[in-house]
Amino acid sequence: MFVADMPPHVQERVICSVQAAYRYQIPANIVLAVAEKEDGRPGQWVKNKNGTFDVGSMQANTLYLKDLAKYGITADDVAQGGCYPYDLAAWRIRSHIVKDSGDIWTRAANYHSRTPKYNAIYREDLMRKADKWGAWLMWQQQGQAPQTPAVLDHRSTIAKTKTVPSKSLTFDNPRSITVSSQ
Repeated sequence: MFVADMPPHVQERVICSVQAAYRYQIPANIVLAVAEKEDGRPGQWVKNKNGTFDVGSMQANTLYLKDLAKYGITADDVAQGGCYPYDLAAWRIRSHIVKDSGDIWTRAANYHSRTPKYNAIYREDLMRKADKWGAWLMWQQQGQAPQTPAVLDHRSTIAKTKTVPSKSLTFDNPRSITVSSQ
C-alpha cells in the first residue's frame, strides 16, 4: 500500500511523521508507531481518568502543554491539523531518547508515561507497531508495494537492540530501526 492509497487522515499521519522524524533526526518508524498508537485527530480532546486531556493528532497531554506554554504554544496549536503537532511530538520523543535512561523503546514510550507499569504496556505495543512501520518504510524505499502496515507480520525484521547511554546515541539512518522483545 502506498501513501496515496491510504485514507486522508492516515496520509497526513504518514507524511507528517516521516517529515518530523527527519527534521528531528529520529527513526521514522518510531514516530509513525507513536502516531498510530495515539490515533488522534485534529481538534480532538480526550478526557483521561486523572482529569487531564489528550489533545489533537498526537494526543499531547494537557500537563505537557504547561511546559510548552513557555514557548507560546497553546492547546489550539497542538489541536490543529497539519504537521505542526507531529513536529512537537517528534521534538518531545527526541528529548526522551536523548535525555532519559533505559533502552530506546522505554525512552520512546516515555512519550506516554514514565510510570514503569504504563510505560511497559505502551512500549510493547510501540515495538510491534515500529517494526511493522519499519518494514513498510523499507518496502517503500525499494519501490515495492507491500501489504498495508496493519497486517505486516511484526516478526519480519526482528533484531537485537541494546541499551545505549544517552550521550552516545546516534541516528545514522533516521528511517527506521528494528525491534526485539529480548
